[in-house]
Amino acid sequence: MSTNLLELPKDLPRPVDDGAASHLHGIDFPRLTLPATNGAIVDVAALPGRLVIYIYPMTGRPGVPLPAGWDSIPGARGCTPQSCNFRDHYAELQALNTSVFGLSTQTSDYQKEVRDRLDLPFELLSDSELRLRQMLGLPTFTVTGNELYKRLTLVVENGRIQKVFYPVFPPDQSANEVLAWIRHNARPDAAGDTPKPARP
Repeated sequence: MSTNLLELPKDLPRPVDDGAASHLHGIDFPRLTLPATNGAIVDVAALPGRLVIYIYPMTGRPGVPLPAGWDSIPGARGCTPQSCNFRDHYAELQALNTSVFGLSTQTSDYQKEVRDRLDLPFELLSDSELRLRQMLGLPTFTVTGNELYKRLTLVVENGRIQKVFYPVFPPDQSANEVLAWIRHNARPDAAGDTPKPARP
């Protein structure tokens, strides 16, 4: 198994659309607060304008083995390349009045390491209690006894889910796909003034 977290193995299995996210389009994001990697408490539903939330299973750490069989689970591998893809296109999303958050079940302390190591210009949200699984019915899978979110991306505008990307493949092109959709389907000024960057 490849241990280079920045690269995707060439033979990754492609996830299929099992319909587990088909109910999400057009519904309101639930009112709940989640901790972010900058110490803030974020209520996504209360944020004005347009934002992208890419939801991923877990990020690995250099020198720490990934769970056994990780690469063979469709849609599991690729969280680090996905985050880098959103980092690299963050300025373009900002120019389209779109904020970005990543979200996983890992704790904020764990997420801070990847945010700092990858120099992400946006914050990661922690849902370690899987509250969105209960409130939104987000799809999950279990590996080594841990329940993790399947990879999906939401475009939320003024608290309502406008677009669902599921399954997401390849993950290192996720931001490109989101950008193309926003440019084609949403007016750049639809979300109001350009949002402030989440981090300096």
